[in-house]
Amino acid sequence: MNAVAQVRAGRTARRLSQLLAGLVGYGAAVMMLVQSGLGTASWSVLTDGTAKTLGISFGWATNLISLLVLLAWIPLRELPGLGTLLNVAIVGFAADATAAVLPTPHGIFAEIGYLIVGLVALAFFDALYLGAQFGSGPRDGIMTGLVRLTRLPVAVVRTGIDVAVAGIGWILGGSLGVGTVLIALCMGPLVGYFLPLLTVRLPAATACERGSR
Repeated sequence: MNAVAQVRAGRTARRLSQLLAGLVGYGAAVMMLVQSGLGTASWSVLTDGTAKTLGISFGWATNLISLLVLLAWIPLRELPGLGTLLNVAIVGFAADATAAVLPTPHGIFAEIGYLIVGLVALAFFDALYLGAQFGSGPRDGIMTGLVRLTRLPVAVVRTGIDVAVAGIGWILGGSLGVGTVLIALCMGPLVGYFLPLLTVRLPAATACERGSR
């Protein structure tokens, strides 16, 4: 669906609330992983490397990468939506805001707790905002575009992207840890699990399904 069709698809209040909650939660989960000190999500490794290279905050680096990644949508023929624009506007600032209030974990058990909670939260909120069906964010647009073109499972495509992005981030000086490997291997299956559960069924889509029977 294009942006206009997404807005007209129905259940707008429910979907908009889910979209905003998902984006804010996603930004918070990203920063929880960063604060764990055990390694963060693959895209965050790239963001960390970019922030260090350019001397800017993590949030601003997040927004910059979001804008650049949108260029890769052109050959994939992905359609931007409200969720795409709000992703660029919200996720980076939510991460910076979380960094200002989230206490630093002390001790290995606290760090592991941050890592596990952050990983599950990242996958959950990722699926939550995607399930609102207002369009994917810049990074997830790469995933959904490749899934559509290659017909490979979400888990396979997401894992491949995460491994590649983490490698580039590490070359730029981003922090890479055991948690990065865990996240790269687990995010795809977790998103694949949560997404069907959190996707909002649209009246227009349901009507089309009935009409095709």
